[in-house]
Amino acid sequence: MGSLIPASQTQGPQAILVGGSAGASEVVSLVLGALPADFATPIVVVIHLPRHRPSALAGALGGKCRLALREPLDKEPLAPATVYLAPPDYHLLIDPGPSFALSVDAPVNFSRPSIDVLFRSAAHVLGPGCAGVLVSGASPDGAHGLRAIQQAGGLVAIQDPNDAAQAAMPEAARALCPDAPILSAQGISQWVQQLSAWQTSPRRGAI
Repeated sequence: MGSLIPASQTQGPQAILVGGSAGASEVVSLVLGALPADFATPIVVVIHLPRHRPSALAGALGGKCRLALREPLDKEPLAPATVYLAPPDYHLLIDPGPSFALSVDAPVNFSRPSIDVLFRSAAHVLGPGCAGVLVSGASPDGAHGLRAIQQAGGLVAIQDPNDAAQAAMPEAARALCPDAPILSAQGISQWVQQLSAWQTSPRRGAI
């Protein structure tokens, strides 16, 4: 696969955001398992989870990921070389800093955490400094947020609906972002790795 990073882009993203629902954990596992331990850009993942019990996602992904992996705390700054997983029954947002915020506002698209909430907050705070990808899922959550990232100048990608376990989420995203790259799960993994190679001056200890 050739480069999907526009030649006009000269600065790597401050955060990479991944959203999905049913069937997404397999894609996220593939993406995280391919990343090197020195991948500097924070990755923030929202996967729809049962709201009223602890998440097993960190345990499922941790053995395949070379990066630090955890659920963020409210007001916690984003740190490099870390994967953050949205906790169950909280919306996860990006605040100025950048840092995280947790919210118990009403569900959005019947979901808390909502992908749209994360993506829109990141688009507002980080603008062109964020990249977003939407993968398998059975609802349209995340499509409007992905468009917000694109309209703010950030990079976006979508899993090919024909490659996804559940096509509804990527199909909704494709309808709102028709010029976004449409990639297989393996292609998404390669796209994220390109973002790593594209970093002009990774910095440790700060964004």
